[in-house]
Amino acid sequence: MASQPIVDPATFNTEAEAVSKDEILALNAQRDEFEQLDKLISLDLELGLAVGIKSQRPDEFWTRGHIPGRPIMPGVLMIEMAAQISSVIYHLKFETNGTKFFGFGGVNNVKFRGSVEPGCDLLMVVRAKKLRSRMAIFEAQGFVDGTMVFEGEVTGIVI
Repeated sequence: MASQPIVDPATFNTEAEAVSKDEILALNAQRDEFEQLDKLISLDLELGLAVGIKSQRPDEFWTRGHIPGRPIMPGVLMIEMAAQISSVIYHLKFETNGTKFFGFGGVNNVKFRGSVEPGCDLLMVVRAKKLRSRMAIFEAQGFVDGTMVFEGEVTGIVI
């Protein structure tokens, strides 16, 4: 059974822009195929809560080989998206201007509850459970059309 949503995904305007793609790129080092975040549509640094979105295009790099004839987004990319949102929260909270590399420390309690296909918008909600200057733990949930397709916990560390 899926956990209760951190927040109701229907309450967010997917057209909103709290943090732009350019601002994300100034904070996160991922480029090209590994840019798994189009923008943040909501950000509350006091709560350590952000909502990001990534529209899955038909020409995503994984569509050719990750299940030919029925392409589905690899779960590891859902985790990557959650980590990238976590990194943005970290950088903005601690005002690093992207000068530190905030990387993976681990993942826990990950569940994949549905598929993400080309043409879908993946909405990812991330909330800090513990947010410190050298290490942070975030809970994350991904939604497609209001249905939870992913949940897990991401730990980030300054590397």
